[in-house]
Amino acid sequence: MTGHRFHVVDVFTRGGERFTGNQLAVFHDAADVDAAAALALTRETNFSECTFVDGPRADDGDGAGYDVRIFDPAEEIPFAGHPTLGTAAVLRELVGGGGGGGVSERDTGDPPDGPPDDLTLHLGVGPIDVWVEARDGREEYWMRQITPDLGGSVAPELVAPALGLDAADVDRRAPVRSVSTGLPTLVVPLTSVAAVERAATTDPAYTDLLDAVGEHNLLVVARGGVDGGDLHARVFADYAGVPEDPATGSAAGCLAGWLLEHGWLGDGPVAATVEQGYELGRPSRLRIRAERDVDGAPAVEVGAASSPSPRDDCCSAGGRTRGSHARHQPRHAERLQHHPHEEHAVHGEQRDRLGPVQL
Repeated sequence: MTGHRFHVVDVFTRGGERFTGNQLAVFHDAADVDAAAALALTRETNFSECTFVDGPRADDGDGAGYDVRIFDPAEEIPFAGHPTLGTAAVLRELVGGGGGGGVSERDTGDPPDGPPDDLTLHLGVGPIDVWVEARDGREEYWMRQITPDLGGSVAPELVAPALGLDAADVDRRAPVRSVSTGLPTLVVPLTSVAAVERAATTDPAYTDLLDAVGEHNLLVVARGGVDGGDLHARVFADYAGVPEDPATGSAAGCLAGWLLEHGWLGDGPVAATVEQGYELGRPSRLRIRAERDVDGAPAVEVGAASSPSPRDDCCSAGGRTRGSHARHQPRHAERLQHHPHEEHAVHGEQRDRLGPVQL
């Protein structure tokens, strides 16, 4: 495997602050990176996910469609939120998302002339459209996720112990329910921000819960916030090697669909700002919207404001590139066996740090 350039970007930041939001590494021209190498590189970064841009799709006439693979520390996954927005921002701002001539970065690192306001990323879950909106003089990146699949409800008495909580901490005015827009998420409404702050996955109840409902992200959420948000949330994904995620766009889409279905913030369309990552020291802010289309189906959108800009701290990554929030050994450790005889380290890769996708 030859060296590949990659960018690191923070997505869903708080007001554009560096070292907030969720980190992402975007590898360019990665069609020759096989699944084993991509998985090893993802673990090496110690981020929640990495993306691998295989290249533009010839069947997209405007050249703005790209084949992209997403990996978490456990495996390739069909969809994730902050990788989608972060990858689109890198493609649009830095590697010429409007052209059909490949995804190699321009030597200057400057944004291409006339970047497109719409891109399509072809992910495992299917094509996801990303577009740019102007708001208060700033750019916002938005994506529409696939139609939420609303699954069954789960008893609070089963969920609460898995989160180290009492059943009384679960808000009974709306159900604990499975929702998926590509990655299954169990939405758990809690009675207070304090209960959200106390939550922590706890065995054996956590394992018992996943045995009963299958592998799910666990999203705990309460009305109000600690930093001006409408909702305060945390997301746990121990099974995937991510004990807690700083900002989870896929789960935010599930939350938007759940809010629209159950009216937890009131009847009608949903528009809210979600706080996440504060307990990890990586405060993040995610915007969500949801409404019903002409056929009555839920349509959910997740966004972050503004775009990344290049920084001048490009360097050669001669060793490990560490994230700021520690990972732990996943409970399903057999899925994460390394391949010690294969050369998949980040050594020799070229790393560029970008400004954040700001919110």
